[in-house]
Amino acid sequence: MLTNEQLIHKYIQNVSIEKNLGHRTQKAYLSDLNNLLSWMALNKHLSYEDVEVNQYILWLRNEKKLKDTSIKRRFITIKAFYGYIYEHQHIKSLRKSGNISFKLPKSLPKTMPTTDVKALLGAAIDELNSATTPFRKNTATRNVAILELLLCLGLRIGELSSIDIHDIDYNENTILIKGKGRKERLLYISNATVRERLMDWLSIRKLVNTDTKALFINKYGSRLSIYSVENIFYRYRDLALISSKATPHYLRHTFATNLLSNGADLRSVQEILGHSSVMTTQIYTEVSTERKKQVLLKFNQMDELGL
Repeated sequence: MLTNEQLIHKYIQNVSIEKNLGHRTQKAYLSDLNNLLSWMALNKHLSYEDVEVNQYILWLRNEKKLKDTSIKRRFITIKAFYGYIYEHQHIKSLRKSGNISFKLPKSLPKTMPTTDVKALLGAAIDELNSATTPFRKNTATRNVAILELLLCLGLRIGELSSIDIHDIDYNENTILIKGKGRKERLLYISNATVRERLMDWLSIRKLVNTDTKALFINKYGSRLSIYSVENIFYRYRDLALISSKATPHYLRHTFATNLLSNGADLRSVQEILGHSSVMTTQIYTEVSTERKKQVLLKFNQMDELGL
């Protein structure tokens, strides 16, 4: 008979392989389930079968004062965990959770103004042009290619980090992207400048003696981690003196919103972004509409004409 801790460990291992979860997501799942385990100990619950999940959720809401967004995430994690241990017969009975409503604020994706995007890329290109040593020039060449690809294809930083050299088709100008849940999609590099930046980096990358298949590598010849990609973005964000709230994901949001603003259909944008549901993509249409609204309010001259 497995202990409660062992059941969590077994579940995390299984779901990580099944859904191809990133390190951060695994940590979030583990944290959610360990918090449940702590609550069980506090309330003298010896087995998951003894737990009324609704009681725990109410405790999070009333005692811990967590926001509904945080509570809902934990609730989803716990329900999935219970389904797994019940299906694999680690528990004999599964208590059904009653209806729990969550008041979730509507949060639109954060995008970057065109001026900020230009400033970000400009900071990286300026560093490349002013590099005085081969090492700095090579590093800056890689960093420019990273930022250009993130913006050109709307990639998640985890997807960019996982690109291998053989994922690129130089004749077709395409890259095979390995997305969430082991879902793959083929994206076309439509911008000639981005293709040139990538080829500049590849010419440097070929000279590095390393066994890794990764497209983007660090100074030690190892695959560039998502944390390193984040740090590269933050470095040029700060050099460009743009909003300190901006994250690499802002580039993905900006990419998607621009596609829809320029007339791309929702289904195509969904496929390009690698969303499993069109409902996830739908929110970008609201950002696009909001932008048009602000433009009309600011620049429409109907009021001045007295019409």
